[in-house]
Amino acid sequence: MIVTWMLLIAMLVALVNGAWNGDNLNRCADVQSSSPVVPLGSPVNATCVVDKGCPLFLGQAVQLEWLLDSEVIPGSTEFNKNETKSTVAISSFNHTKAVLTCYIKNFDQIVGGVQIHAGYPPEVPQNLSCQANLTRPISLTCSWDPGELQTYLHTSYSLHSKTRESNYTYEAPAGVHRYTIPRSDLSLFSDMNIYVKAVNELGQAISTAITLEPVSSAKLDPPKIEWITVCKKPGCLQLKWILIQNSWIHIRSLNLEVLVKAADSSNLPIKQIDCNKTKNCDVVTLRSLLHGTQYWVQIRVRVKKGPWSEWSSSQTGVTLESAPTGRFDTLANVSWYRKPTQLNISLFWKPSKQFNANGQNISYIISRSHKPQLGILCSTSWKYCTFPLSSRVKKVYLTAVNRAGKSPPTVIHIYPPQDQTTIQDVTAVPLDNQSFLVHWTHLVSTDLTGFVVEWRPMLKENLSHVHFEKVDKNQTKLILAGNFEPYKPYRISVYPRYKHGIGLSHSVMAYLRQKAPSTVPEIKIKNTWMSSVELTWEKIPLDQQNGFIQHYTIFYWGEKEALKVQTADSKTTEIILKNLKPESLYTAFMMLGTFGGSLNGSTITFKTDHFDMMITGSGVGVLLIIIIAFLAFFSIQKRIKVRLWPDVPDPANSSIKRWPPESTQYTRGSWNNDEPNPKYLSHLSFLDLTTKLSKEEDDLWFNSTEDTSDLGESLCGSPLIPEYTASNSSSVPYATVIFSAPCNSPAPEEPPAYLRSESTQPLLEREESFSPQCYQNVVSGVKSEQCFFGQFQDYIPETVDDPAIAWDDFPFLSALSMYDNESD
Repeated sequence: MIVTWMLLIAMLVALVNGAWNGDNLNRCADVQSSSPVVPLGSPVNATCVVDKGCPLFLGQAVQLEWLLDSEVIPGSTEFNKNETKSTVAISSFNHTKAVLTCYIKNFDQIVGGVQIHAGYPPEVPQNLSCQANLTRPISLTCSWDPGELQTYLHTSYSLHSKTRESNYTYEAPAGVHRYTIPRSDLSLFSDMNIYVKAVNELGQAISTAITLEPVSSAKLDPPKIEWITVCKKPGCLQLKWILIQNSWIHIRSLNLEVLVKAADSSNLPIKQIDCNKTKNCDVVTLRSLLHGTQYWVQIRVRVKKGPWSEWSSSQTGVTLESAPTGRFDTLANVSWYRKPTQLNISLFWKPSKQFNANGQNISYIISRSHKPQLGILCSTSWKYCTFPLSSRVKKVYLTAVNRAGKSPPTVIHIYPPQDQTTIQDVTAVPLDNQSFLVHWTHLVSTDLTGFVVEWRPMLKENLSHVHFEKVDKNQTKLILAGNFEPYKPYRISVYPRYKHGIGLSHSVMAYLRQKAPSTVPEIKIKNTWMSSVELTWEKIPLDQQNGFIQHYTIFYWGEKEALKVQTADSKTTEIILKNLKPESLYTAFMMLGTFGGSLNGSTITFKTDHFDMMITGSGVGVLLIIIIAFLAFFSIQKRIKVRLWPDVPDPANSSIKRWPPESTQYTRGSWNNDEPNPKYLSHLSFLDLTTKLSKEEDDLWFNSTEDTSDLGESLCGSPLIPEYTASNSSSVPYATVIFSAPCNSPAPEEPPAYLRSESTQPLLEREESFSPQCYQNVVSGVKSEQCFFGQFQDYIPETVDDPAIAWDDFPFLSALSMYDNESD
């Protein structure tokens, strides 16, 4: 099929080139179209006539068809004696270029054809302009816009100029839409009429003609400002300028523009000067300028209504100074320095719309008096100041000073710090690449007079970067515009203003734009266990965060384990990875991200322990705690028992020693005493009876069930505790010794009787079981009737000679012996 089409194309080319005119053969067919060039989309008609006498067919019948390039198009065929005629009608020709051929189907032969072009007529050329070049060589260059419509046909452009003397036509090169007229065809100071003509096979178009003077169309070189000087009056500057390259041009044919720019980057309206109406146009006077202000001045020129030259290089000048005028907008942050007598003031200010510095080197004075030289608190060239102030001072004064004078003082009222606030919530979002939209909500308050919005860069500590704006109390949002830097944090605060001061602020941090952090913290291994590991890191500095840190993401995996992910809150600096395999090697890295992007850190490796040191250490620790608690329990129990239940001595195992009068019932014996368990009596009383009791009285005494705890009150006084009386002691006597003779009488022949107290206080934990037996309390030879400290259980002592009594072995008898000795 491809070969067939190639043959068809070759035959068509031969046909178009006249091959069918044949030197040896007569023309067999003739193809005619309505037009070889037609508007795109218009109808096209064509005819094909085949002569029956054509030697190629020898009078045979032919079947004619039409081909538009390779597309078959239906046509109508008519037959007569001498020829066969076929016609075709194309309702809309949508090809910019195509070949229409006549084809004999039964002989597979192309016998004729025609090439048809389609397009659009040219558009009228637009924006014709000409500009003269007055430098060598002098010329005039004109340019135009051919239009946006593509014609699809070859279109030629020609430039035509007419003067009083002659007419000129210039053909522009193909595809070029400008032409330069040489100096020989120009009349610099005469008007020329110029237009452009566009022509193609479908028509022509002529542009609107322009009339110009070539010299007026010239773009001059930038002028030069020779000097700028100060006028004798404030607010005035004067300058002189010249043309360098085109000095031959008369200055009165020129127009002038002056651009004046102040030091604060604000442009003043451009001043236009028509030199034809101005005397001494080369010297320009600028008036109504600010006093004591530096200005940058530039100028440009043109000839009549021609194009403007480029701006000249800038020159600076400073107007004469005068005293500052206007007042300041202020913000006073007040806090206690030494409450309630001393305040700490941080004062910020900025010029109001009515303020004019009127000078270059301006300074500020804050004083207690409206006269700046009295009571100066601060003098600075910055627009802020921090100083202490007595709480008795209710207002201060701010004055601007330059070399020419001082401004009227701005009164600043000082109020004590307010502990209240009505601000509930503050949000700050980027509005575009240069501003924030701040919105806040607040409670209703009758004292509220407005709000103060303050913002500062958090990476710059100098207070000169603090900015503020005051708004009305009905306003709840504000657009902050300024030189905000992307990826840098800003603190934005909203203060409520009350009738008597400024309340507590509500602050938020904001970023104009965010991106990935500049660095990622280094992960450190803090603890490792059998199935977990604790990782820690340090927070990156604020200047490297580049946005709000969302969270810390830890990626980790084992040698034969899938990747796992665990996240930690942005406020924490440690994490524990759990469910790890014992004695296994793991790899981990951290990803740190903001709302503007994320960054991956370096990887680390760690290995879990073979056994869990945490569990082992915890078990040993718990065991030690149990042992210590067990020992402490018995130690404390013994101390508590001694405190709650005093250790009452056992008469059976006691020895009476001499003790000082200041001894009390809580005195404890020394553990280093030679005795195995020395005991000290808390109370011992002696009772003297002048006469021997009768049997009835004796029985009554021993059988009485009344409380005998106070029987120990001595009638004669105790030599052991002279100051003792029963009424001033809370101790309970456990025995009473009864003498049958007066205190000072000779020792009786019969031994004294012992009475045990009826006190309910137990001597030991189990009184009966530890009550001494009779044989434990007496030495050999003691009568059974004298056994009062235990039940008599048929004790039969041996009959031996009366030995000396061992008083040290029996405390009460020892005490009695001491008593007898002292009585003697």
